[in-house]
Amino acid sequence: MDPSPYCIESTKDQSKRESLKVVNMNGPCSRINDDQTGAPTLAEIMSLDQARVGSLQQRLRFNSDRISLADSTATPQANPGQSVGGGSNYAVMLGLGTPKKNLTLVLDTGSDLTWIQCQPCISCYKQQEPIFNPSASQTYKNLSCTTPQCSQLLISGCTRATNTCLYAVLYGDGSFTIGLYATETLTLTPSDVFPGFAFGCGLNNTGLFRGAAGLLGLGLGLGFPSLLAQTALKYGSYFSYCLPTFSSSSGTLVFGKDGGTTNSAFIKYTPLLTNSNGPMFYFIKVSGIKVAGELLPISQSVFSSSGTIIDSGTVITRLQPEAYFALRKRFRQLMTKYSMTQGVSLFDTCYNFTGRDTVEVPMISFLFEGDVEVPMALPGILYGSQELACLAFAANSDASDVGIFGNSQQQTLDVVYDVAGWKIGFGTGGCS
Repeated sequence: MDPSPYCIESTKDQSKRESLKVVNMNGPCSRINDDQTGAPTLAEIMSLDQARVGSLQQRLRFNSDRISLADSTATPQANPGQSVGGGSNYAVMLGLGTPKKNLTLVLDTGSDLTWIQCQPCISCYKQQEPIFNPSASQTYKNLSCTTPQCSQLLISGCTRATNTCLYAVLYGDGSFTIGLYATETLTLTPSDVFPGFAFGCGLNNTGLFRGAAGLLGLGLGLGFPSLLAQTALKYGSYFSYCLPTFSSSSGTLVFGKDGGTTNSAFIKYTPLLTNSNGPMFYFIKVSGIKVAGELLPISQSVFSSSGTIIDSGTVITRLQPEAYFALRKRFRQLMTKYSMTQGVSLFDTCYNFTGRDTVEVPMISFLFEGDVEVPMALPGILYGSQELACLAFAANSDASDVGIFGNSQQQTLDVVYDVAGWKIGFGTGGCS
């Protein structure tokens, strides 16, 4: 369904000084896609996406008490160089160090810690850009084990010889990053520069992010050293983004209310919910789903019993099984004029539209607390290609698993994270 092999730049908010370009990692707008042999298949994307979802679900079940690395030399066991993580993630470019080095990082609202791969690598996956060299920067500084920043880490340790703080992030799919916790000058835009930004300088990294230099953590960061917390004085714990419809187009990421991506009059807000099991995640309350304007007969308790998070790194929205089966049933009823074809991976409702000039697809919208109705763009309803277009939702394996509002369903929406106001907003309009 992507119409162009060439990058189509978004013209939205180009005048905003705080705006960063958001690109699909697998599309022509991404410079880290240059050495890829080709875009991943639908089955590969879904396999990677399921690995991420499994990781998120495990983290949500995990007791979030802080952990100390008993031995500074200890490392988890995994296969070096394997490429897991999201199959259709979005990335942004920012600057780090003095002189500034431009690095492409995966945008992730499901993580707090920002980290990159650093020299000298013990074990690093392949990335497109040169790996960051701390010794070449005039402003790099390791943090000691006694600093407040080090004590805030969920998993930390200390080198015995140099009293240097260590960090570790362990993901449920077997991937991880371990390294030195340090500070450096972060450049988001030419006028927005943050000296002393705390980040992870990864020396042992396995499994993540197909060619990106690391991860930009945009998690909620309640009490932890997230980007949101470290830039709160300037941006007021406020950011927004618009994810592009196609991998061949770009979107925007904007920090601060003054440089917001859209007219606030068209944004509808739903409150954030507090959940002690996932202090870095953005929990929101789903109250219903509509198909072709008709509210599906799903009890609100189906959604509320396990809860729902919004996540920039999950491709396909995951629903509680009862909610998914109701959505699938009604969607199939309204699509009877088209023959279903064999599904792939987690998709079980797929169609082949080859040779058809037009296709009538029923609209799907989500209802959130606060009388907020969010319509899906077409790629948030059908995912794939004309030859294989599948209902762009999937069921969790268990009713107790948390629902996830994924990035396919967020495409073309202005998504506003007003953490100071403890709410998330949605507005229609598109990225380009």
